[in-house]
Amino acid sequence: MKKFIVIIAAVLCFATAANAQSKALGLRATYGAELSYQHDLGSNFAEFDLGWFHDGFYLTGIYDFILGSEGNFNFYAGPGAALGFYSYKEDGEGHSGFNAGIAGQLGVEYNFNAPINISLDWRPVFNFIHGGFGWQGVALGLRYRF
Repeated sequence: MKKFIVIIAAVLCFATAANAQSKALGLRATYGAELSYQHDLGSNFAEFDLGWFHDGFYLTGIYDFILGSEGNFNFYAGPGAALGFYSYKEDGEGHSGFNAGIAGQLGVEYNFNAPINISLDWRPVFNFIHGGFGWQGVALGLRYRF
């Protein structure tokens, strides 16, 4: 019986700790638009973005390390991966396919005293299948924290 109580108490403690993690949901504006989700992981955070642009959509996951904080500002950088699907017409011919790549992110965010944050970051991506290196991934993000 004691083991059962200890196990239940441990499960409740882990559930409370997981529930206490801060999250944020919002949009990132870049060459297209992205639905963005952030999840705090202690002193770092994970970010998952579903983006769409003129000829396809993509999913990106980044593990960001907080490099430093000053007041309400956080400076971060981290590695990640991206998967994408595209479909477009060129010279009357249809083209479609799949893309995969590795990504990096470098940015700054400001956490308002309200449950809102704003961010500006740069996300270069090296695509393995099509497109090569994309360095132009600058985005402005606005998220609701909960």
